[in-house]
Amino acid sequence: MVVHPAYGNPSGTLVNALLHHCKDLTGINGILRPGIVHRLDKDTSGVMVVAKDDMAFHQLTKQFKNRTVGKVYCAIVYGRFGQDEGLIDSAIGRHPSERKRMSTQTKKGRIAITRWKKVEEFENCTLLEIFPRTGRTHQIRVHLSSIGHPILGDPLYGRKGRPGAIHDPFLKDCIKRMNRQALHAQRLEFNHPRTGERVQFISPIPQDLKEVLEWLSKADGKFQPGAVIKVMAEIA
Repeated sequence: MVVHPAYGNPSGTLVNALLHHCKDLTGINGILRPGIVHRLDKDTSGVMVVAKDDMAFHQLTKQFKNRTVGKVYCAIVYGRFGQDEGLIDSAIGRHPSERKRMSTQTKKGRIAITRWKKVEEFENCTLLEIFPRTGRTHQIRVHLSSIGHPILGDPLYGRKGRPGAIHDPFLKDCIKRMNRQALHAQRLEFNHPRTGERVQFISPIPQDLKEVLEWLSKADGKFQPGAVIKVMAEIA
């Protein structure tokens, strides 16, 4: 689901749904983005917060701007890593020739920092935990692709032909059914706008990613039903 209306997506967005259910949002952050303080890419699943009044909007916007919001994602990427964790510190800007894409190869990039940690490694893929310190457009997808580990199923930043290199027909079918990038916003943590209490919200790993993870474990010869999912739940 696209977050807010734009060219080519006038309806069927999260904003359209919010306005349908909450009739008093129209004055918060303008008509097109009422209550929106951050976004998830289309086809990225997970938890997201929306402000329902001006006070909440300004408080949450301030926290995102000051980078005090805790964000944890999980992603299944192509390839294996030689180390257990790392930091990607590469500025991101609009791609020089493809307007729909962002890139680290740009002269007008904005600072972007992503920390990653390996959770489980399979034969040709790796499950990562991602901790973005900044919130640039497509940041996680661009950063992981820039180091040679694009996200599984990513139609925009996944290398052409990479999915075709997967020979397992069942895994191919899983990815086809998933029909999106294997990226999930698992945890969001911030100070409650009214009380100041630190609150945390967790979105369980969706079924389509579970299916891919379980098959990767099985194909790797160390299959234990639910084992990888249990690890991710314990981390969350």
